[in-house]
Amino acid sequence: MAGDLFEDLPPPHASSNTGVSGSSPAATSATRVEASPALKSALKSALKRAKPPQETPPETSTSEKRLRFKTTTDASESQVIEAMEKISSHIKNPLKFNKASKLAIQLIQAGSVKPSTSEHFFAILEAAMSSPTACNEPSLRADYHALLTASQDVVECLPKKQQSLFTVWTIRAIVANDLFTDDSFVFSKATGKIKEGISNLPLATKDDDIDEAASLEDKTQAENANGQNPDTSSEVTIVNNKEEQDPFGLDALIPSTSKKDGKAKALKERKEVEDAKTLLKSKREAWILCLEIAAKRYKTPWCQTGIDILVKHAFDNASRFTSKQREAIGKLWASVREQQVRRKHGKSVSGKLDVNGFEWLQEKYANEKISIRHSVGASGDRKCTQWLG
Repeated sequence: MAGDLFEDLPPPHASSNTGVSGSSPAATSATRVEASPALKSALKSALKRAKPPQETPPETSTSEKRLRFKTTTDASESQVIEAMEKISSHIKNPLKFNKASKLAIQLIQAGSVKPSTSEHFFAILEAAMSSPTACNEPSLRADYHALLTASQDVVECLPKKQQSLFTVWTIRAIVANDLFTDDSFVFSKATGKIKEGISNLPLATKDDDIDEAASLEDKTQAENANGQNPDTSSEVTIVNNKEEQDPFGLDALIPSTSKKDGKAKALKERKEVEDAKTLLKSKREAWILCLEIAAKRYKTPWCQTGIDILVKHAFDNASRFTSKQREAIGKLWASVREQQVRRKHGKSVSGKLDVNGFEWLQEKYANEKISIRHSVGASGDRKCTQWLG
């Protein structure tokens, strides 16, 4: 019976051995696989903290509305023109020039100066330069320099005639003001521009001298005629000239259209010639102004060499100026040569001997008494012997 009961079962030792041997390879491999990730994670956590999981932002619908504020305002052309007219009316006042010039620079930087608004912007510059000496005032030099420098970026919007006049203004407001600088590089650069501008001037003619004399005479007559009744002799001369041009009245037989066209063309040509003469005259006066300002800086030692070269260049090209201007250049050159002679003899611009620091100390201590022993005073007066013992 006992054999029948355990007939189908394997022996106990065989079953235990077979169970252990059958399960050992798989079990060991599973334990190794499970133990290695645990070990790695433990080492990793000990050495470096794991990064927190990144939260993905919730997806927003494309139709979501965003609030945006407009930080700039686009002014219309009419508003720009109105602003330019206000600036041109206030920029003449020296007390308001600082603020008005800054507003004009803002218009330039905003791109408001265009060919359509160039006439109104030129009115601003014309009003600013209405006074020939205001741009060189100590309190306004920097503002004029900044305005004209910024205006150079939009000068292409101006007509050719206005560009020529703007060139003269830059000489007065930029080049002339650069001569007041304390920077030797800026000063030498300004003198170079002056020499180049003088070299580009055409030679003066007798007509230029005659026109200069006539303009000076007109100025003196205008100053003397202030408060008097206007002279009617000019009207009489105009009538007489008309009678001389057409003594027989034949102009009435010529067709009116051709006559008007001829007169308009002649007036236009005459105006162009007069404008060219006026521009040339203004350029010469501007370069003379620069020479005068440079001469005032001659007392500054580091300016003297540059001024010597500049005035010598102007004297060599004096034929490009009118008679009165040539006289002024000649006097300036004579003054510069006198200063050069003084410097060669060791004298400064003020007339005193030009000595350096060593020579001044040498002269000072040449007559001093050297203290010996207890005589420690400045001149051997023994004033310090009490507290020295």
